[in-house]
Amino acid sequence: MSESPDWGFPAELQPRPEDWRFDLDAALGALVMVRTEVPEDAFTAQILGTERAGNGVVIRDDGLVLTIGYLITEASSVWLTTAQGSVMAGHPLAYDQQTGFGLVLPLGRLGVIPLARGSTGRCKVGDDVVVAGHGGRAHALKAQIFDKREFAGYWEYVLDEALFASPAHPQWGGSALIGADGKLLGIGSLLVEEKSGDQNVQGNMFVPIDLLEPILDDLVTRGRTRRPVRPWLGMYTTEIAGKLVVAGLANGGPAERAGLKLGDIVAEVAEQRVRGLAELFRSVWRLGAAGCEVPLTISRAGAKISVRLKSADRSDFLKKPSLH
Repeated sequence: MSESPDWGFPAELQPRPEDWRFDLDAALGALVMVRTEVPEDAFTAQILGTERAGNGVVIRDDGLVLTIGYLITEASSVWLTTAQGSVMAGHPLAYDQQTGFGLVLPLGRLGVIPLARGSTGRCKVGDDVVVAGHGGRAHALKAQIFDKREFAGYWEYVLDEALFASPAHPQWGGSALIGADGKLLGIGSLLVEEKSGDQNVQGNMFVPIDLLEPILDDLVTRGRTRRPVRPWLGMYTTEIAGKLVVAGLANGGPAERAGLKLGDIVAEVAEQRVRGLAELFRSVWRLGAAGCEVPLTISRAGAKISVRLKSADRSDFLKKPSLH
């Protein structure tokens, strides 16, 4: 198995084959590098860049690669590099905004043995895991689960239960969380710093693999799920001193069009008080599918203002992949 000569974790941080009940090197061989190019005029180019790189995991015999969606959204080209160094073009098959998963279909045979998918149901805080990126043992960490809890992201994203592992992998995007049984538990999404007891712990947040199974067939055959599309506001909100503050607005998005401004404080959705990011987003989603009207009460310079937004389907703002 080839490993990048550019960098590697110290040997004491790497997982050792003798410490696991599965074939460690075979599992790590399912990791591929994912590199994408995105047009400069793409909706996400300013935030995520036009050249993106991360990891993916081969999950089926046909070479289907599971990764994190932000690596491939609006991609005009995708390239996959295997542990053996072979390079293959890929097609960005699907990006599920609700879970954050992305799928890439290689345009040829990768010759990679897929990694079996596990379940996080029995996974618990304190469990030993492997956090792996493309590049074999040199790019893998022996780690532990330090939290399982709800996660809300400012980009209108909520997971009922995300997985958190430390130490942090520096190339977390699309990395694999591998359980003690050698099966895939989650896909790397973020670098985080969390409070654990009396200490601040730096680690990675992972999207649980259990969220994939109910939607995989739809993503492969239709490019999206059959679930109603959630309403999107294009309003990047953060919690500051117990208040929900508008910290960013998507250009041309519903919130900007409705006149919201940076620094606005969101107090109510449909005249119901909201006290956290997850509650804010779930309150919006309960109002209906994309396109529904969303009444907000905001505070601006001490004044209470009522605003009615016409929500949108986020995917309508994104460039669609084309198969060349």
